[in-house]
This record gives sequence, C-alpha cells and structure tokens, in this order.
Amino acid sequence: MSASSTSTTAGAREHARAQEGAVAEAQPTLPAARYRTPPTGVQPADLLWAERVAGGNYTHKVLARGGSLRLTDVDGDACASVLIFNADQPWERLNIADTAKVQWQVYPGPGYLLLSDQARVLAAVVDDTSGRHDTIFGTSALLRNAERYGDGTVHSASPAGRELFTVAAAKHGLGRRDIGPNINFFKGVTIDSAGQPEFTGSAAAGSSVTLLIEMPAIVLIANTAHPLDPRIDYSCGKLDVVAWRGRPTSPADPLWSRSPEGRRAYTNTLDYLDARGLA
Repeated sequence: MSASSTSTTAGAREHARAQEGAVAEAQPTLPAARYRTPPTGVQPADLLWAERVAGGNYTHKVLARGGSLRLTDVDGDACASVLIFNADQPWERLNIADTAKVQWQVYPGPGYLLLSDQARVLAAVVDDTSGRHDTIFGTSALLRNAERYGDGTVHSASPAGRELFTVAAAKHGLGRRDIGPNINFFKGVTIDSAGQPEFTGSAAAGSSVTLLIEMPAIVLIANTAHPLDPRIDYSCGKLDVVAWRGRPTSPADPLWSRSPEGRRAYTNTLDYLDARGLA
C-alpha cells in the first residue's frame, strides 16, 4: 500500500497549500470586500463581515457602533438565534424580557429596539422582510435535543443552540453562565387567545432582517433548529451574514422618537457613550 500524500510533513504542507482559493459552501469571505453581492448602495470597501453559516453552525464578530448587520434566510429554513453584548463591558448584554416589556411588544419588526439589562439600545431593527421571529422561546438545549434527535453536542448532526453559543462566547472570554435568553430571527411563534404558542415557521427563502448597531457589540449567532419546530428530523437551512460600516443614529433620527420608552433608552445610551468618549 502506498503512503498517504499527507503522511509526511512535506506532503501535508503541499496538500494544505493546494486548498488555497477553494470555496466551500459555507465559510467567511476574507477579506469581506471580496463579497460578490454587497447590499444595494454599499461599497465593497465598507464591508466588514460576509459569511455563509450552514445549518447547525455558529458565527461571531465584534462590530463597531454605527455598523449595519443584515441576516438573510437563504433557503427559507434558517433560524438565526442572536445574542448581543456590550463589547467594552460584556457583563452588559441583551435582555429579552426588558426588550419586550419596555416596548409593550413581543413581535419584532422595523423600529424594534434590542435593549440591554442597563436599559440601553444595543441595536435596532431597521429593515425586515420576514416578519417571522420569536422573542419568547429562545434556542435549543443539550438535553432537549438529545431527547428529540438523539444528540445535542456541538459536533453532532443535531447541535443545540446553547452549546453553539457557549463555543462562540468562549472566543470572547465569556462562559456558559453568560448565555442568557436570545432572540430568534426567521422562525416565528405567535401566542393565541388561550395563551398557547403557535409555531408559524419561516416566511420565504431570501427573507432578511437588518440591524443597526448602536453600541460597540459582540454579536453571537447560532443557526439551529427552533425548539418548537414540529418536524421529527432536525432541519435548519443556510444563513447569510453581512455587515458594513455606517453611521449611528442621532436624536434627529425617527427611531429616537417612536415612543417615550425608546426615547428614554436612547438617552441612556447617549449618556453612556458620551461619558466614555464613544459618541
């Protein structure tokens, strides 16, 4: 039997170098400026992040204030579970309970603010062609996936969202205790008149949602099957993630005046950023 081409250091090196330029179905575009289909009106030089995330996978990035983040449900079967942390002080993070309570609304859409546990605006939804989202049920857990699909570990065929979040968080010095309730994009849940959840699934392939980042942010994304998905088999489609440079909002922006609660949250945010020299 002949030796494998990778059985020696030289052979392994040549094999590895031969992969340069190969394009996988799901991977980041590096540098992001090489991304082939930037959003309308966005110059390639302004792109910060361009990545396709396969189902059952995760991604993460630190984004500056004023950046835009667009998520796209490629096949109509993605479920983008998202957590956001203050990049400078990550003990401040997305608080889904306050996000819904302060705005009197559990169903996200354009103008919806993602609030931190310090009553500040981490990000705002500025565009949404899906309308199928969930702020109530969070992502899947290891034991639940093990019961439903036979496994829920990171490298299995049915990884749980919390397990993927834990790996992504570790890239930023965060641990399992830092993983709180998240928001889900592209898999909808409504509550009926009897208080029971109704899983509404996806809107359509190609649906997207765009967030405006209002504070320097650590963004964690797990693309996994929604915990209420009724299908027997684990199923999750591809997710496209694109971010680009931009400008943060100011008091003249309509987002600031949509509601008294939102105006207060933006005032809190500006006060924090001013004091830290970030505004």
